[in-house]
Amino acid sequence: MSTTITTHAGDTAIILTEAELEPYVTHAETRRWLTGPGLPCDSGVLSFAELCREDRQDQEGREVLRTVAQTTGDPGDRLAAELRDQLVIGGLLGPGGLAAESVLLDGATGEISTTYFLYDRPDLMDRRALAPSLRTLVRFAGATDELAGLRGQFASYVGRYGPKAVAEASQHLLAVFEEGTDGEPAPFWKMAALIRPLALVAGRAGASGLALDLPSRLLDQEFGQGKVVRFEEVDFPATLAHEPTRRFLREVGLPENGFLFSLDTDVPLQTLAEYYADEEWTDELPAGAGRLIRLGHLVEDNSLVIDGETGAVLNWSEPEARLFPLNTDVSTLAFTLWLLHREQAIDEESGHELTTPDTYDQLAITMLQVLSAVDPTGTRADDGRHYWTEVFQDEASGVFESVGGAW
Repeated sequence: MSTTITTHAGDTAIILTEAELEPYVTHAETRRWLTGPGLPCDSGVLSFAELCREDRQDQEGREVLRTVAQTTGDPGDRLAAELRDQLVIGGLLGPGGLAAESVLLDGATGEISTTYFLYDRPDLMDRRALAPSLRTLVRFAGATDELAGLRGQFASYVGRYGPKAVAEASQHLLAVFEEGTDGEPAPFWKMAALIRPLALVAGRAGASGLALDLPSRLLDQEFGQGKVVRFEEVDFPATLAHEPTRRFLREVGLPENGFLFSLDTDVPLQTLAEYYADEEWTDELPAGAGRLIRLGHLVEDNSLVIDGETGAVLNWSEPEARLFPLNTDVSTLAFTLWLLHREQAIDEESGHELTTPDTYDQLAITMLQVLSAVDPTGTRADDGRHYWTEVFQDEASGVFESVGGAW
């Protein structure tokens, strides 16, 4: 394999040879970049694994770059002309490191774009701008990774949490993206600057005894006074023994009506066993139903429940008679509901440019990456089932518009 992976100053890079670039890449600056600094091997945003595939050889055994036409086979010659000769060099990464959208290089201009491969309907494929050059792409991805790791230019944010830190980090990242793009970065980067810093709103010091330490009155400020429910001791069943959870529900509370979620407020909280006591199919309830406390209702006959012993937040699917992980605890549940509501507010402020038909999928990926970074529970479940993940990815259902917000 002539493509090499080199290590310099602790960083690894994919370097291509001049021979590999012929005759695909004629843009001089792009050739210099691919044979010089190269492309990063490790990124939380991008993967260039396509360039390291063992099956990139042509019939004579030479390693070659693949075009979109070669990758699809272009049955029936249905690809748009502007796509045929674009080079497939990698992919945008979704939660769990899975490639979600292919990254393309224009060998003549050096411009970077993305596409979804529709092998059965190549006539429906199109391109979305991502960056004007590889240099810019690598710089943007590096800045995004530095924010996620609170290192490099974002090292000063270590230990800083709350709305002020979010606002400053967002402005900082947006300034990086606007530089070199005439102030108009591609939608993917703009939403990254607006959404990714939201992970900084809550601390992780463990002072609350939960995964996150939410700022005081954060939910009240977001949802409005009187829209956040705080429980009293009389509301708790005896099986809710997890004290940090009890304290959070008393002192911080949860929004009465969150995104596709509503609290049970008419009666004191019940266990699953109590809630379904009058049903004939109680033998289908999960083991330990007497310690699972039902907090509220999710869509399509799903219930949000708390394990009274551990504080874990679960999704009880009545149709499937199964429990699925939902959130680590009530603090990360509150963060999830805050994140969804904050995104809707940001989208309205931006004139709904985050939720156009051309950008919704990238927004869903960005939101899931923020959620999985703050609370990996469920988003990395072995069976792939996770309520919030499915909600974010269910673009075709129209459920987001039905709740009266941008989604």
